[in-house]
Amino acid sequence: MRRVFLTLCAAVTGLVLGVAPATAAEPPTEFGTHWHDPVTAGPPVSVPDTPSCQVTVADTEFRDYTPYKGTYTPPAKCGHRWNKVVLRLEGSVAGRQFDRLGYLHIGGVEVLRTSTPEPSPAGIIWKVEKDITRYAPTLRVGQPVEMLIGNTVDGTYTGVIKVKATLTFYTARGPVKEAATPDKVLTLQGAHTTEGAVYEGRLTTPRNSERIVAEVYATGSGGGCEEFWYLTVPDPASYSCKAKDGPYREVQVTVDGELAGIATPYPTVWTGGWSNPFLWYVIPSPRAFDVHPVEYDLTPFAARLNDGRPHRIAVSVVGLPAGQAGWSTPTNILVWQDAKAARVTGGLLTRRASDPVNRTAYEPGDERRLTVEGRHSLTVAGYLDTSHGRVTTTVSRSLTADFVHRWNADESTDALRARWHDDETVTVRGSGPATTTATRRAYTMDGATTVGTGDRLRTTMTMGDRADHATLRGGRMTDWARSDDIYTGDAAYHQNVPREQRHATGVSRERYRLHGPGACYDRTLATAQGELTEDRSGC
Repeated sequence: MRRVFLTLCAAVTGLVLGVAPATAAEPPTEFGTHWHDPVTAGPPVSVPDTPSCQVTVADTEFRDYTPYKGTYTPPAKCGHRWNKVVLRLEGSVAGRQFDRLGYLHIGGVEVLRTSTPEPSPAGIIWKVEKDITRYAPTLRVGQPVEMLIGNTVDGTYTGVIKVKATLTFYTARGPVKEAATPDKVLTLQGAHTTEGAVYEGRLTTPRNSERIVAEVYATGSGGGCEEFWYLTVPDPASYSCKAKDGPYREVQVTVDGELAGIATPYPTVWTGGWSNPFLWYVIPSPRAFDVHPVEYDLTPFAARLNDGRPHRIAVSVVGLPAGQAGWSTPTNILVWQDAKAARVTGGLLTRRASDPVNRTAYEPGDERRLTVEGRHSLTVAGYLDTSHGRVTTTVSRSLTADFVHRWNADESTDALRARWHDDETVTVRGSGPATTTATRRAYTMDGATTVGTGDRLRTTMTMGDRADHATLRGGRMTDWARSDDIYTGDAAYHQNVPREQRHATGVSRERYRLHGPGACYDRTLATAQGELTEDRSGC
């Protein structure tokens, strides 16, 4: 099978929007007290030219850790047949503030996990746009709303975070068909996080479920070392961020204690990351404002879950030191039902996992060096006897991670080169030709921080978020897609001095490319000292 490339963002998630004004002919020589509003190069959500309705789900501000609570009411004039549902978040903040993590729940379903940019004294605005059509079953009835962007406002951190979240419903009419969505979106009942940072709850699926997908909004955060989990080191290495087993992380899902899914978390860098907010003021790192959920196809376990009894679903992060917090893993369960059967039965055929590999090697010296190799694979297969015959689903996933971390005694030089691969194949065999969907994800991070004369800190960074996708039916390719999101940046400033004495400089660039049958998107953004210097599109 020839290699092809994937993006899930067009069908599953949206990206941050930014409309560029005329770019500066000559950027300033250093950062001033105000800079361009945040923008990203990713594509907007495509929408049909049909009547639409808009509903506001939250219009509030965050000063502390008190959630906003409200009520969502479906749009009366747009019915229940929608081609697209788009979430738009508009935010503003001024003064001084850290980056903050937040969520939006509708009917208990997590529809957005996000973080915020760090503001200028005069203030900034930003927008996030996301396709949430897959959550349509939840949106057809009135639901409670909960939103939180945890924040602290005091004499030092003055930034009040103001947000407005709306949903726009685009109707299905004429040739514009109603979107195919799950029949139900469930949450884990009684979900809680145990002392070992395991998020678990009970799940009871409809007895005629024929496809089940879990999505986990996994984020390492909270201000501790797990916010920078990819930099942690094990004993006996000497470094400020420790983890018993080093930096390898893996997000696992179990069903009744049995391993059902594995995945690599994306190494998100928030907008204060790597000790240098000047890298991210205008162009944030990939996914920082729109955290993509990790998906697991649990269909091989559907026969077990369809027995009408509650089952224990648990999500854990491998590599997280015992008893340590720092990860959030809220989980949604998407269910497709067999409309012509009251009950679907079947069984688990295969569950085969490799022995996990997490090798670390530490070399002390003037330059300390840690090399890490992580490996794990899992294959699960099950069958269902549906109204349209026996269907067998096989899910295979293979994870690899390779790190080289270098630093000196006082960590005034600190560098990481890391590569992650998450390859997945799902094959469905029924009465007709088999369908195989292959997804290959590759994440890269090449970063270095140095502290030089005058306590001047400099950070260089290159991050990659790439994916390949191919669908084959009967061995013949029926669909493919390719996405490639590359960020580069280089920023420096004097530490431990008032803002006006930092003399900060910084350049950044992002290029987002998306290709598929009949589709082409290619956009490049560039900045210097907080000004947008380039906004170029073309294929």
